[in-house]
Amino acid sequence: MAEQKRRDTALPWGTFTVNVVGCLILGLLSGAVAAGAALSQVQLLLGTGLCRVLTTYSTFSYESLRLAEGGARFFAAANVVASVVAGLGAAFVGVSFAEAMWA
Repeated sequence: MAEQKRRDTALPWGTFTVNVVGCLILGLLSGAVAAGAALSQVQLLLGTGLCRVLTTYSTFSYESLRLAEGGARFFAAANVVASVVAGLGAAFVGVSFAEAMWA
């Protein structure tokens, strides 16, 4: 929330950023496993360990709900759609990059 106050915006950019980065890392891990460059145990350890502490989906849910309850329904919807699309896109980019590196 400090990031929102500093940038004077309704959208939670800090939460958005860490969630997208977490999706990218998880995509990289998944792509490395699919390409045979990493063990599935590494994916399990880093995916559930590192990505779990990095990403903040409970905060994402709370902030989206807070926006909607505060009357900023457009921003709430934009936050949800942008987060899902960017997260899926980052995961796809991560998988594609890892598979290209180790294929």
